[in-house]
Amino acid sequence: MNIIDKYIIKKYLGTFIFTMAIFTVVAVIFDISERMDDFLKNKAPLSKIVFEYYAGFIPFYLNFLSPLINFIAVIFFTAKMADQTEIVPILNGGMSFKRFLRPYFIAASIICAVTFVFNIYIIPRTNKLKIGFENIYVKPLDNNSKSSTHMQIDKNSFVYIDNFDNDRKIGYNFILETFKGQELKEKLIADRITWDSIKNNWKIENYTIRTVDGLNEKMTKGTTKDTTLDMAPRDFEIRDNVFEAMTTHELNERIKKEEIRGTGLMVNMKLEKYKRFVYPFSAYILTLMGVSLSSKKVRGGIGLSLGLGIALSFTYILFIQFANMFSLKGGLPPIIAIFIPSVIFLLVGLYLLYKAPK
Repeated sequence: MNIIDKYIIKKYLGTFIFTMAIFTVVAVIFDISERMDDFLKNKAPLSKIVFEYYAGFIPFYLNFLSPLINFIAVIFFTAKMADQTEIVPILNGGMSFKRFLRPYFIAASIICAVTFVFNIYIIPRTNKLKIGFENIYVKPLDNNSKSSTHMQIDKNSFVYIDNFDNDRKIGYNFILETFKGQELKEKLIADRITWDSIKNNWKIENYTIRTVDGLNEKMTKGTTKDTTLDMAPRDFEIRDNVFEAMTTHELNERIKKEEIRGTGLMVNMKLEKYKRFVYPFSAYILTLMGVSLSSKKVRGGIGLSLGLGIALSFTYILFIQFANMFSLKGGLPPIIAIFIPSVIFLLVGLYLLYKAPK
């Protein structure tokens, strides 16, 4: 790397970190003004607000807004370089525009790598702190019960629970059916099923077991019985944000189980999984767009380039939300929904690169 490369990388990363710090302060101030009533109403301790809620809030929203922050940072310092006539002598000195992009992509690689590590290892854990706090002090549920749950827990076993109380970890009107092919072999009906957190198993109460062997049937009744089933209380959680708090390993395990169970949450889980791996690479696309858009000196200074950059970055975030909604509600495959915004804006970036001054 030459002096120009180091200068651009330093400017890029410095502006990115400075912009991220500004967004952090603004986001926290606005969130405090919005959440203060909830904190006071639910008597949230100050220590939990600082070390649980905002310890999760800041990484989550900085990660969510990183495309916007990245784009603004690139456009701001590149437009400033163009306005101060720093880019023209660089290009006139024999450096091609593609070579001029190299330090930008080196810096983008650093941002991509850091974002990737945060997405896979750090954000899920900080989300767990944030979501745990929200579920108690910000958005507590009046009725934390899930009704009429049908679930396949393995190849031959099907479960039905009329009502599951997530607070007490108790299910009512429990039915477990075991099949061999298309033939019913056993049906268990119980008044209640309770999760034992010490033994990590289920306790069935007031149960009847009907065993079928061809034309012969056998009925067994009992008061209590401990059993191990491939399900846990977390499978009955009814909040929308539960997958954001799962590690990637936990998410993969849940997806494998969902392939058998078919509870209707597969799209949500796959969207969460794919975006952790795909979205960090938006740093390259937005860098390409930002440099191509702002490397030309324009009358009026950096205001026009900065305004276009903010508009495009908000459009990118909007495309992401629309694609996710089409996947959740319209049947669009999650992998396609995740890639559509990136592909569209990559094409926009290539067009801007073609039109950029050489």
